[in-house]
Amino acid sequence: MRIGELAARTDVSVRSLRYYEEQGLLTSSRSASGQRHYTEAEVERVRFIQRMYAAGLSSRTISELLPCVDTPSEGNSDAALARMAQEHTRLSEHIDELVRTRAALAGLMATARAHRESLPTSAGPGPRS
Repeated sequence: MRIGELAARTDVSVRSLRYYEEQGLLTSSRSASGQRHYTEAEVERVRFIQRMYAAGLSSRTISELLPCVDTPSEGNSDAALARMAQEHTRLSEHIDELVRTRAALAGLMATARAHRESLPTSAGPGPRS
């Protein structure tokens, strides 16, 4: 199938598919005229890549996980699980930092509200001279 059909079947843009190929996540054969051609197996591969992106993984991390898909083995599975555990820890730490940042912002907002409430009230804009 050509790139447009793969894009339509996976709901992924042609641009994204080209990026996946540049990153080594996806491969295609080329016709004599240089058009990309994909096999049926690439449909599921693109869906897998999309699930990995949705889980917050980078293209580099995804490429580290692909051996588990391409050549399943106990070693590759163990390596993939270890790498996913690292990413899980990284994301958890990032979430913790975001929660702290959100709490700091809430504190600033409370201070700003208190300051705003202490300001004298005005009757609104008066006539300008």
